[in-house]
Amino acid sequence: MRSIQLALVGAFDVLIAGLLFGAGLPVVYALAMRALTVRSSTWVDDGGTIHNRPSLLGRSLSGLLLAVILLGVLLGLVLIVSSGFGKTVSFENIIPTIVDKK
Repeated sequence: MRSIQLALVGAFDVLIAGLLFGAGLPVVYALAMRALTVRSSTWVDDGGTIHNRPSLLGRSLSGLLLAVILLGVLLGLVLIVSSGFGKTVSFENIIPTIVDKK
C-alpha cells in the first residue's frame, strides 16, 4: 500500500512540474499580451482602420512579463547544456550556478 502512495505522490509532483514549466510560460505570455490592453486607447480612422495605442503602464508590464519568459527559456537552456558537459545547476544561493556533478 505504501508503494502506491509513493507512486501517486511522485505522479503529482511530475504533474505540478509539467504544469509549471509546460503551461506556465505560455500563460505568462498570454498575460503579457493582455497587459498591452491595460489603459490602452483604441480608435477608428476615416478609412475604417482600427488603431490601438498601448499605455506606458501596459508596455512596462508586458515587457516585465516577457523578461520573465526570456529568463525561463535561458535557464532551461543552461540546464540542458550544463548536463551535456557533465555539470549540473545548483540553486543553493538562489542564483543558479553551474557546478560539477557529485
